[in-house]
Amino acid sequence: MVKTAVYGSGSWGTAIASVLAGAGHHTYLIGRHSDEIELMRRKRENVHYLPGVFLPDNILPTTDLTKLEADAVFICVPSHAVREGARRIKPYLKQDCIIVNTAKGLEEGTHLRLSEVLAEELPLMPLAVLSGPSHAEEVGRNMPTAVVVSASDKQTAERVQDLIMTPMFRVYVNLDLVGVELGGALKNIIALCSGAAEGMNTRDNAKAALMTRGLAEITRLGVALGADPLTFSGLSGLGDLIVTCTSQHSRNLRAGRALGAGKPLDQVLKEVGMVVEGVRTTKSAYELSRKIGISMPITEQAFKVLFEGANPDKAIANLMMRGKKHEYEPLVSFES
Repeated sequence: MVKTAVYGSGSWGTAIASVLAGAGHHTYLIGRHSDEIELMRRKRENVHYLPGVFLPDNILPTTDLTKLEADAVFICVPSHAVREGARRIKPYLKQDCIIVNTAKGLEEGTHLRLSEVLAEELPLMPLAVLSGPSHAEEVGRNMPTAVVVSASDKQTAERVQDLIMTPMFRVYVNLDLVGVELGGALKNIIALCSGAAEGMNTRDNAKAALMTRGLAEITRLGVALGADPLTFSGLSGLGDLIVTCTSQHSRNLRAGRALGAGKPLDQVLKEVGMVVEGVRTTKSAYELSRKIGISMPITEQAFKVLFEGANPDKAIANLMMRGKKHEYEPLVSFES
């Protein structure tokens, strides 16, 4: 039995802890709020973030950071909290502990992938990333799910694969760390747009177009940054895009619907009640695409709606009436 810890006791942290427990590991679920942790200990349920999922006996909710002295630590906090979280847990980590990031996003301002953020804060520690189509509501209930683990070296990725794979949680290895991280981060932008299209009473044709052309611009940016284009047709690309653009559990989809129906962004975020990663990622991805000269028209229009007050109807018109294109153009297209 391997000693594991999950840092972050929200919905996804709780789901990951459940998978690790199901694989037979003694798992500490570490949160910051003592009242929530105490409630979890008493009820054996994360009432606030993942109701209806009951914690097995080998999950121990705690606020004690010394329990991070484990063989593997899974970081399950929102993308904007990864750097601060890494700084907070660093003094408590074992030297040879594997760090597994599960957040999906880009760091604001620096535009770094989250493994790059962790490499800066936790140098020399083996790092891995877990990504793919995996809503906490289903993973926590032990429903069949397939994901990808990536790392800069094969040994680390395969160690994580061995650690967390169960009969209901299948884990593939993909050593394209850049592609795996970007696919997981950027699909949230397209899910926001798909939701907005629904909120504006468009139908299936528009959603299919957004998902398909969204994947094209995700791939374009990824290839420009060194990713393998095949990664974006896999679980961390197409797979995650499909589930986030269609699932009832998708916060980004729900937020997009409300935006498309005319609600202001601050009200939408308040109503969703949990982090909507696509909002921050839209800003970072748009800035990054402009910086390196990569065409991302859907992301650009999403940025204008979210941060410049553009009208969603106008955004759709701008996308539909762009200059004529061939469907299959070079993946790295340096054009505005």
